[in-house]
Amino acid sequence: MDDSRFVKVSYEELNSRQKENFNFQKASAVLAEYGYNCLRLSDDWQGADFIAVHIDGETFRKIQLKGRLSFDKKYQGKDIWIIFRYDNDWYIYPHDELLDQVLETGKLKGTDSWEKEGAFSFGYLSQENKTMLEKYKL
Repeated sequence: MDDSRFVKVSYEELNSRQKENFNFQKASAVLAEYGYNCLRLSDDWQGADFIAVHIDGETFRKIQLKGRLSFDKKYQGKDIWIIFRYDNDWYIYPHDELLDQVLETGKLKGTDSWEKEGAFSFGYLSQENKTMLEKYKL
């Protein structure tokens, strides 16, 4: 048997589409540990990259996969959950709920990214962000 098919890939060497596929598979594996089956969508249906269906048969989540803590006005009111990995930790949060908390801090106020473009993401997680995200850590 040819073992070369089982050589780990370097994430940094993947193109953007390959990274998205890689991250979907990793997120799916993590969510499986919590009883979710993930169904990839071919287009951003109602803002979601994939649907996570729980084994209880009643719970499902519309999930947007991101590379970091992110907010976007286009997700507001759509019951979107955001999942991202930071270092070796995964976080999943209800977009609108966490956005409300961040808006209360005033951190997005006056930023061109949020005010003009309607989106904002944090390049790194400060200790304050990590504390805020703690309850959403998987």
